[in-house]
Amino acid sequence: MDRNQAIELVRCKISSGNLRKHILSVEAVMRRLALHFHEDIELWGMTGLLHDLDYEETVNNPDRHTLITEQWLDEYKLDSVIIRGIKAHAGKVVPSSLMEKAIFAADPVTGLIVAAALMHPSKKLAGVDLKFLKKRFKEKRFAAGARREDILTCEQFGLTLDEFMQLSLEGMQAISDDLGF
Repeated sequence: MDRNQAIELVRCKISSGNLRKHILSVEAVMRRLALHFHEDIELWGMTGLLHDLDYEETVNNPDRHTLITEQWLDEYKLDSVIIRGIKAHAGKVVPSSLMEKAIFAADPVTGLIVAAALMHPSKKLAGVDLKFLKKRFKEKRFAAGARREDILTCEQFGLTLDEFMQLSLEGMQAISDDLGF
């Protein structure tokens, strides 16, 4: 499966525009992290792109989240590393590899970044910097769904919180036109 096929699959399985933007955001963060760590950018990006493929299907049955995706992707014979990464982001397997740990932290940080951009006076990702993002991170009620403890697991894969948030912000800013803000 190439990226174009994956995008088409996302379009077929995900109707929510916001969820599609979230998926693209996680892909962008994963690609930026892969570049930083000198890892396979396409593999990491594909994991991010497909990580919530079954979200709408499993929204009322979260125990099934990622397991339906695994079934859907079986016919594509994807690298098992991608499937494990998808499952790791939702806690279906304990994150053990660098990529698995990265996606576990990348998923919630995108929500924090989006919320920060939307409350920034410019309403644009380009207006958000690390200082602004750190201030929002410290406000526990701000973007409460972006679990701070999950974001802080970035330290388990060798990045400080500042480094992780900066790289994540860069990844999302690079696709700001696709995200529409």
